[in-house]
Amino acid sequence: MHHRAGFNLSRLIQSPPSDPDSSLLFLGGGLFLHPDQTVSPTFLSLLPSKSKTRSGSGSGRCFSKTVRFGGRRGGGAFLCVSLSDGNEGYVRESGEVLGQNGNKNSTAEEQAAEVVFEKERSEIVEKGSGAMNTTKHLWSGAFAAMVSRTFVAPLERLKLEYIVRGEQKNLFELIKTIADSQGLQGFWKGNFVNILRTAPFKAINFYAYDTYRNHLVKLSGNEESTNFERFLAGAAAGITATLLCLPMDTIRTKMVAPGGEALGGVIGAFRHMIQTEGFFSLYKGLLPSIVSMAPSGAVFYGVYDILKSAYLHSPEGRERLRHMKQEGDKLNALEQMELGTVRTLLYGAIAGCCSEAATYPFEVVRRHLQMQVPATRLSAVATCAKIVEQGGVPALYAGLIPSLLQVLPSAAISYFVYEFMKILLKVESS
Repeated sequence: MHHRAGFNLSRLIQSPPSDPDSSLLFLGGGLFLHPDQTVSPTFLSLLPSKSKTRSGSGSGRCFSKTVRFGGRRGGGAFLCVSLSDGNEGYVRESGEVLGQNGNKNSTAEEQAAEVVFEKERSEIVEKGSGAMNTTKHLWSGAFAAMVSRTFVAPLERLKLEYIVRGEQKNLFELIKTIADSQGLQGFWKGNFVNILRTAPFKAINFYAYDTYRNHLVKLSGNEESTNFERFLAGAAAGITATLLCLPMDTIRTKMVAPGGEALGGVIGAFRHMIQTEGFFSLYKGLLPSIVSMAPSGAVFYGVYDILKSAYLHSPEGRERLRHMKQEGDKLNALEQMELGTVRTLLYGAIAGCCSEAATYPFEVVRRHLQMQVPATRLSAVATCAKIVEQGGVPALYAGLIPSLLQVLPSAAISYFVYEFMKILLKVESS
């Protein structure tokens, strides 16, 4: 019957089987299926696959056919024939719901089409919202860096004077020297470059930490991160941000070094380093940077997260979360912060100080490596040995006091602004 020319597909669907003992299974409506609910190759061969070729060109449109069946209440089966265009991704579907007597049910067909459409639309919306959420997450970290770095720029300048120039003056004498020679704006020298470096660095750092931590929780199957997962995620986030942002940090260090004023800003310093030392000079001190940022990120994010988790599991923390859940949208952005304003600033400051004190010698070695020229370049170990030889072990902690004075408000403000911006921008946790 199926070899006859001009065979009508609807007759096959609606007609009863000629052989009751056939290997095909007959469903209400006359549809033939194998006992394992698969479609007979003979049935598929009846569906046309057309190929149209444009005149004068070798390009064509090749269609593939897909047949899907779904049951419905009250008997019958849903027949859906899909023709997909391999070249243009065009898909066209025709569907019928066949009752016991072979009649079409257009309402069920429309419902099935709506289900497919809603599913596809939800997938597109989910992808779009995910990208938007990532963007807002990154901007939260970047804005936190901008505010905190601008606030503590004078202290950052003092720290670099001690590390890079090897200043021997006490803190107050150095402040007076900078003010007399460069004026008030001298304390913000290089701040724009510093923001260009720290904004993407902090954005990547914060986002990478949250992402790594959430993935580790999913892999372990725990409801909450363990301390080890927090430290591991922090270390991985520090390494990720360092690899992406080290060149800008190297350029900034070159600019504030003696003779850096003559290089002509960021572009001039970049061009000078590429022409005189090559591209990889931008990654001077990469190894000590990674060695320092891995524990630094681990301590910075791990300590803050541990303190935050301890508070939220305390009776006071549980009561605060319960109150926030009851009030809901009635609370403003500051009131929606889980730790509150004071605790966020305090825990951020503690985390920053712990991180800085634990990894400061690596920072000193890294800065010295960035200042070396090719003719006298030393390894990280040799550089560390030279620093200790010239100034003893205390030389590895040169500038620690102004650095801690800088890190304390910087870390506090950074975490506060970050948590605030996540609430303000409605960043969803992944």
